[in-house]
Amino acid sequence: MTNETQVRTLDAGALKALAHPLRVKIFDLLAARGPQTASSLAALVGETSGSTSYHLRALAAHDLIREVEGRGTARERWWERPKGRIDVPGPDEMTSPANRAAAQIVTSEFFRLRHETLMSYLNRPQAEVPEDWRDVGITITTHLDMTPEQAMSLREELEAIVESAIQRYRGQEGPDVRRVSLRAELFDLPTPPRATPASAAHSEEES
Repeated sequence: MTNETQVRTLDAGALKALAHPLRVKIFDLLAARGPQTASSLAALVGETSGSTSYHLRALAAHDLIREVEGRGTARERWWERPKGRIDVPGPDEMTSPANRAAAQIVTSEFFRLRHETLMSYLNRPQAEVPEDWRDVGITITTHLDMTPEQAMSLREELEAIVESAIQRYRGQEGPDVRRVSLRAELFDLPTPPRATPASAAHSEEES
């Protein structure tokens, strides 16, 4: 595996370090906007630089982020997310109440931010979007009837497409380059409860 495709599963210590709404937001911003300083992050999240600096150090202590080599000064340090992906264990995978609570905070905040980003895109005035980008975005929702084997096959196809895009475009630079959010979701829906037969419901009402 290259650094780009390595997957790190967060251990209990890293999960607890990340389990704070502001830290999740900082972690997400470093992925979406690239390297930042405590001051630039403070402006983005509406906090003081002292607050963001404290949370940056807490994240760095568990190697969730790192200082950018050769950039910044003793007074202004630049931070980035390491290359690669992270796997956040779900609450049901945790064995202790404290770890389950941490996993719940991280998971909930990640998806809250994801939804916030999507709604910001959907509500953005067209005048704020560069003309060349106005027809690029797309959101698709459909419902399929599949077996577990078919769903797994589709998942593998989607993963291959995403991996190909990562290999081709990650780290690209240029005047027309903008950061793009690529999302893929595939999951089964709950099985609806069976309807009670009309005759049974009627006879019960009479009893």
